[in-house]
Amino acid sequence: MKSLFAVSLLIISLLLTGCAKPGQVQTKDYSAFKESKPRSILVLLPKNQSTDVDAGHSLLSVVTYPLAEGGYYVFPVAVVEETFKQNGLSNAEDINAVSTTRLHQIFGADAVLYLNIEKYGTSYQVINSDTRVSASARLVDLRSGKELWTNSATASSDENDNNYNNGLLTMVVSAAIEQIENTVGNKSHEIAGITSARL
Repeated sequence: MKSLFAVSLLIISLLLTGCAKPGQVQTKDYSAFKESKPRSILVLLPKNQSTDVDAGHSLLSVVTYPLAEGGYYVFPVAVVEETFKQNGLSNAEDINAVSTTRLHQIFGADAVLYLNIEKYGTSYQVINSDTRVSASARLVDLRSGKELWTNSATASSDENDNNYNNGLLTMVVSAAIEQIENTVGNKSHEIAGITSARL
């Protein structure tokens, strides 16, 4: 009986270990980034695919903080934007279309950060409201034009919400209060800060 139990246990353990796929954890390749060693980063106005017209400037204002805290020199956002305006470029598509060679000539930065906003804002449902910011970023070496790094991140106000365990009335009242808070305050800007930190 004991040997039958031992054989059964061995078969089950082999089956379970056979289900795990080796190498499922994907690691990012930072070899180009380490080789380039950028010290200064030019952050461009993000392309905005959301419906909120303030999304680009909101994310731009918070995405520079983690970079500066990481020890990189980040070109002042207002100076960069004014430089582009003086040269007739005011929207993100035109600014992002400037060649890396030209950006290096004008600013002298080591790298440029391109940003793209997929989602920005609050969506309202009957018993819930969710403020979500999704963005992707790409770091490019201005000296060689080589892509150094790429990533995307999302943050949501619904991540730690435990209202689903409460009753319907509590959920409706909570959603109404959240809707008022999000309308009066700028919750999206706060969530954009979390997204930029995750990037």
